[in-house]
Amino acid sequence: MPKEDGRKTSRIYPLELKQEAVQMLNDGHSATEIKRRLGLPRTNLIYRWKDEVSVTGVPKATPSASDLKIRELEAELHRVQRERDILKKALAILGRHES
Repeated sequence: MPKEDGRKTSRIYPLELKQEAVQMLNDGHSATEIKRRLGLPRTNLIYRWKDEVSVTGVPKATPSASDLKIRELEAELHRVQRERDILKKALAILGRHES
Protein backbone atom coordinates (compact mmCIF):
# COMPACT_ATOMS: atom_id res chain seq x y z
CA MET A 1 0.00 0.00 0.00
CA PRO A 2 1.80 3.19 -1.07
CA LYS A 3 1.81 6.27 1.12
CA GLU A 4 1.16 9.73 -0.26
CA ASP A 5 4.89 10.25 -0.87
CA GLY A 6 5.14 7.03 -2.92
CA ARG A 7 6.78 4.79 -0.29
CA LYS A 8 5.29 1.40 0.50
CA THR A 9 4.11 0.56 3.99
CA SER A 10 4.68 -2.78 5.66
CA ARG A 11 1.68 -4.62 6.94
CA ILE A 12 1.99 -6.57 10.16
CA TYR A 13 0.23 -9.93 10.05
CA PRO A 14 -1.00 -11.76 13.15
CA LEU A 15 0.95 -14.80 14.29
CA GLU A 16 -2.15 -16.99 13.86
CA LEU A 17 -2.36 -16.07 10.16
CA LYS A 18 1.32 -16.87 9.69
CA GLN A 19 0.90 -20.22 11.46
CA GLU A 20 -2.15 -21.07 9.35
CA ALA A 21 -0.34 -20.22 6.12
CA VAL A 22 2.70 -22.29 7.07
CA GLN A 23 0.51 -25.21 8.16
CA MET A 24 -1.37 -25.09 4.86
CA LEU A 25 1.95 -25.09 2.99
CA ASN A 26 3.14 -28.07 5.06
CA ASP A 27 -0.14 -29.85 4.30
CA GLY A 28 0.62 -29.66 0.58
CA HIS A 29 -1.34 -26.62 -0.57
CA SER A 30 0.37 -24.44 -3.15
CA ALA A 31 1.63 -21.02 -2.13
CA THR A 32 -0.53 -19.43 -4.84
CA GLU A 33 -3.64 -21.11 -3.44
CA ILE A 34 -2.77 -20.04 0.11
CA LYS A 35 -2.14 -16.47 -1.05
CA ARG A 36 -5.54 -16.38 -2.72
CA ARG A 37 -7.42 -17.98 0.21
CA LEU A 38 -5.85 -15.76 2.87
CA GLY A 39 -5.80 -12.57 0.79
CA LEU A 40 -2.05 -12.11 0.91
CA PRO A 41 -0.32 -9.77 -1.54
CA ARG A 42 2.66 -12.05 -2.39
CA THR A 43 3.56 -15.74 -2.16
CA ASN A 44 7.08 -15.00 -0.95
CA LEU A 45 5.61 -13.96 2.41
CA ILE A 46 4.52 -17.55 3.01
CA TYR A 47 7.99 -18.92 2.35
CA ARG A 48 9.56 -16.26 4.56
CA TRP A 49 7.13 -17.14 7.37
CA LYS A 50 7.96 -20.79 6.96
CA ASP A 51 11.63 -19.96 7.54
CA GLU A 52 10.91 -17.57 10.43
CA VAL A 53 8.16 -19.26 12.38
CA SER A 54 7.66 -22.89 13.27
CA VAL A 55 4.16 -24.35 13.37
CA THR A 56 4.14 -23.98 17.15
CA GLY A 57 4.62 -20.24 16.83
CA VAL A 58 8.06 -20.18 18.36
CA PRO A 59 10.60 -18.49 16.13
CA LYS A 60 13.27 -20.88 15.00
CA ALA A 61 16.59 -20.35 16.69
CA THR A 62 19.85 -22.16 16.59
CA PRO A 63 20.42 -24.08 19.82
CA SER A 64 23.17 -22.76 22.04
CA ALA A 65 26.02 -24.90 23.37
CA SER A 66 24.31 -25.14 26.74
CA ASP A 67 21.05 -26.31 25.09
CA LEU A 68 22.94 -29.02 23.24
CA LYS A 69 24.68 -30.11 26.45
CA ILE A 70 21.32 -30.26 28.27
CA ARG A 71 19.87 -32.47 25.52
CA GLU A 72 22.91 -34.73 25.67
CA LEU A 73 22.66 -35.04 29.46
CA GLU A 74 18.91 -35.72 29.31
CA ALA A 75 19.50 -38.51 26.79
CA GLU A 76 22.19 -40.01 29.03
CA LEU A 77 19.87 -39.76 32.04
CA HIS A 78 17.13 -41.66 30.20
CA ARG A 79 19.62 -44.34 29.14
CA VAL A 80 20.90 -44.79 32.72
CA GLN A 81 17.33 -44.94 34.07
CA ARG A 82 16.49 -47.71 31.58
CA GLU A 83 19.60 -49.64 32.61
CA ARG A 84 18.68 -49.22 36.28
CA ASP A 85 15.17 -50.53 35.65
CA ILE A 86 16.55 -53.57 33.83
CA LEU A 87 18.91 -54.30 36.72
CA LYS A 88 16.07 -53.98 39.26
CA LYS A 89 14.00 -56.50 37.30
CA ALA A 90 16.96 -58.88 37.00
CA LEU A 91 17.62 -58.62 40.75
CA ALA A 92 13.97 -59.36 41.50
CA ILE A 93 14.03 -62.43 39.23
CA LEU A 94 17.30 -63.72 40.71
CA GLY A 95 16.07 -63.07 44.25
CA ARG A 96 13.06 -65.32 43.68
CA HIS A 97 15.20 -68.22 42.51
CA GLU A 98 17.55 -68.12 45.52
CA SER A 99 14.74 -68.60 48.08
